[in-house]
Amino acid sequence: MWQEILPGLRIKIFMTVLLGVVYPLAMTGVSQVLFPHKANGSLITSGGNVIGSEIIAQGFTKPEYFHPRPSSAGSGYDATSSGGTNLGPTSAKLIYGTTKMDDKKQEVVDFDGISLRIVHYCVENDIPYESSAPLDRFSDANGGLDDVKLIKAFNDDKAPLVFTPKAPIPADAVTGSASGLDPHITPDSARAQAPRVAKARGIPIEQAKQVIADYTDGPDLGLLGEPRVNVLRLNLALDRRFPVKH
Repeated sequence: MWQEILPGLRIKIFMTVLLGVVYPLAMTGVSQVLFPHKANGSLITSGGNVIGSEIIAQGFTKPEYFHPRPSSAGSGYDATSSGGTNLGPTSAKLIYGTTKMDDKKQEVVDFDGISLRIVHYCVENDIPYESSAPLDRFSDANGGLDDVKLIKAFNDDKAPLVFTPKAPIPADAVTGSASGLDPHITPDSARAQAPRVAKARGIPIEQAKQVIADYTDGPDLGLLGEPRVNVLRLNLALDRRFPVKH
C-alpha cells in the first residue's frame, strides 16, 4: 500500500513547496526589483505621508477638485468592498434611484440613480438643462437639492419629473465602473468640469484645461484602451500649481 501512496505524497509535497513557496517568493523578488512602485500598490505620497494609490479611486466633492466616477463599492470608494451595482440597463432602480427608511424612521437615499446624478452634474458644472418642474421645488432646509424629493419625483407614476441636459454629458460622469474603484475619468468628463474647477480656484479656464492635457494618458502601447485622466494625480497637480487661497 505504501508503495502506491508514497509517490503521490512526494509529488504533492514537491508541488506544494514549488508553487506555494518557491514560485511566490521568486515572483515577489522579481517584482520588487523590476517594478517596486507597482508591486507595493502604486502608492502616492505627499509631505511624507501616503495619501492614496494611483489604481484606487477616492472621493472628491469640493468644487475646486475634479470629481471621479460614481462608486458602488461599499458606501462608496471602499477598497475592501469592490463591486458594481449589478443592475441592468433597463432597471428602474438604476435609472431613477430608490429611497428607504433608516433606523430613525426617516426616508433617506437607498440608491441615487443615474437621473439624480445627471441633475447634480448639470447644477454643479453649470450645464444648461430643461426640467418639467423648477428645481427649487426640491430644495432642502439649507437651500440645496433634496435628493429624496428628487428620487420620489422621478418615480412618480402619474407625473414623473423629466430632466433633460441641453449639452452632452460623458457617460462615465454618471455611471460607475464594475469595480467601483476606477481611478480614471475620460478627458471629456474632465473638460466638462474644468469651468467649475477654474472658477473655484480663481484661474483662467485655459490653465485648468492645460493641466488636464498634461495629465491625460494615452492608450497603453499606443493601442490598448482609451485616453484617460487619473483623478488623484490631476488634483494633486492642481494643488501644486494653483493652490486654493483661503
